[in-house]
Amino acid sequence: MPGARRDLTVGVVGAGQLALMMGEARAAAGVRLAVLAASPDDPAVAVADEVLYGTGFEEPALRALAARCDVVTFDHELVDLGVLERLVAEGVAVRPGPSALLFAVDKAHQRRALAAAGLPVPRFAVVRAGDDPDRALGAFSGPVVAKRARGGYDGRGVAFPEGRDEARATLLAWASEGEVLVEERLDLLGEAALVLVRALDGTLAPYPLVDTRQADGMCVETRYPSRVGPDRLAEATALAARVAEVVQPIGVLAIELFVTASGLVVNEVALRPHNTAHWTIEGTTADQFAQHLRAVAGLPLATVGVTAASAVMVNLVGGASPPAPAPAVEGVVVHDYAKAWRPGRKLGHVTALGVDPDETRVRAWERARLLGAPSEEVPWP
Repeated sequence: MPGARRDLTVGVVGAGQLALMMGEARAAAGVRLAVLAASPDDPAVAVADEVLYGTGFEEPALRALAARCDVVTFDHELVDLGVLERLVAEGVAVRPGPSALLFAVDKAHQRRALAAAGLPVPRFAVVRAGDDPDRALGAFSGPVVAKRARGGYDGRGVAFPEGRDEARATLLAWASEGEVLVEERLDLLGEAALVLVRALDGTLAPYPLVDTRQADGMCVETRYPSRVGPDRLAEATALAARVAEVVQPIGVLAIELFVTASGLVVNEVALRPHNTAHWTIEGTTADQFAQHLRAVAGLPLATVGVTAASAVMVNLVGGASPPAPAPAVEGVVVHDYAKAWRPGRKLGHVTALGVDPDETRVRAWERARLLGAPSEEVPWP
């Protein structure tokens, strides 16, 4: 590991939009940032203090990054856990560590471990190559969701088959390439997310629960404050602490939740800064990116407070054609990820702060539509 420096250097595997925003927050956290980029065009290349090239599946590249920094962290889950385990055994600080990161890398492991701990998850089964899919499907009386255990994100690797024949065909095709998670399709009242940061000493710094809306497997909008009642807010806080106890992360732990008539159910977890907490840049006194850097660097976490009564974040996703320049909307901040336009690609996000949640949402969507977001908001239930 490097010798003494004025600032700690955090190495990030990946140089996408999350690493970009970590780079923008590095001064607030008091660290330097090195990134492992796949391409000179990656967003974080422009803001990093040091850039190396390679991927999370290349051992020489991961070793080169580890040699240039004090701690290694991530902006995505596409990484070779075996290499990380070897680095940890050699004394490299990898945060979150491989055993925690496995919860985000492998959805089947995530489901098994959370269920074994008694946490609320959908009823599920795991299908492997050679398994009879009908046996797994027989455990469900209604529609199911199929998820590739590894490699999926933003709706990729997730299917909502119509009928048992389509479900069977999906499971057979996907299981030939790796484990497949099949689970019950729940009746939802809504979706929510709770993001917290866990320090090296185990201290937890949670952000408020937010409501989220999804379209095509991707987060479209995040809204603070959540509209769930006080009982659900308390339930979410307690549930997040229990998930953190099982996962043992260092840094950000994002917990996506299903809101059902009988209570909250864990959908997925992520161990990196998360789309549902982008609003914290303007909406809180200590955003998720600076907090993540503090946590993985072993520094004390900042106190989290909100800066407005309401906040709404809307993702900017590439449409059928590139967006044209648009006038500003008062009270709305635009984050441009400096990515080349492509249909379906996350290009940035906007955040509006205000007093009235409905008025704040109108302003956020007004700016988002001007920048190419869908012409109609995804309705709330």
